[in-house]
Amino acid sequence: MLTAAAVLIGGAACSSGSTPDAGAPAAPEAFGPAGYRGLTLGMAKEAALAGGELATAPTSTLDGCTDFSYTGGPAPDPARLKAEADVEAKAKDLNKKADELEADPKPDPGSSAEESAKSAEKSAKDAQLFADAAQASADLAGKREERDKAFVAAGGASFGKDGLRELAAPSDAKTAERIGAGSSLADLKAAYDAKGMKVGDNGRFQVPVDGKPDWVYEFTVNGDKVGSVSMIAPKSKCA
Repeated sequence: MLTAAAVLIGGAACSSGSTPDAGAPAAPEAFGPAGYRGLTLGMAKEAALAGGELATAPTSTLDGCTDFSYTGGPAPDPARLKAEADVEAKAKDLNKKADELEADPKPDPGSSAEESAKSAEKSAKDAQLFADAAQASADLAGKREERDKAFVAAGGASFGKDGLRELAAPSDAKTAERIGAGSSLADLKAAYDAKGMKVGDNGRFQVPVDGKPDWVYEFTVNGDKVGSVSMIAPKSKCA
């Protein structure tokens, strides 16, 4: 017959063997189809901000998209925000004028020397306007590239008219396949080549997100290392 002490010892041993170690670190959250830090793909901006995982002020509003860093991430840069707004406004204005000019037929140069001179002067001004519009568009494209690089490097969430359109992983996050910033190009290909990974028009490696037909992973690569990881809905619109 077992003594009470023996029963207690046995019970303690069984309990010890079945209870997880309270001090063991929790498994890291994967950056993937379920989202990240409570942010789910396509969720509304208001709901995302209410969760407390994002900063309350945007880091960029270029093109009508609104980008937020994670709480504790980079703060908004007023100078950068103003520069983006100024370049965007200038490009819109000049391209609108260029479109209007292109839609109007060129005036008859006329037969007199004076009319011909006026026509030549107008043609020169028109050519300058088209050149200025092209330069403004190039400047805007440059701002977009700067914005995109800063966003994926720091991590955060970008919202368009239909909700969350891009989610960028912070540098310490990894996908379920253990790919993150700093992973080798060889590991990236081993994890995703069989899943249809390809290089997109923007030069980033892209692969469909499991269970999310409108979403793809995007991986930037610097040399032989992964630089950043994000999930994006390519067909989503900013505004």
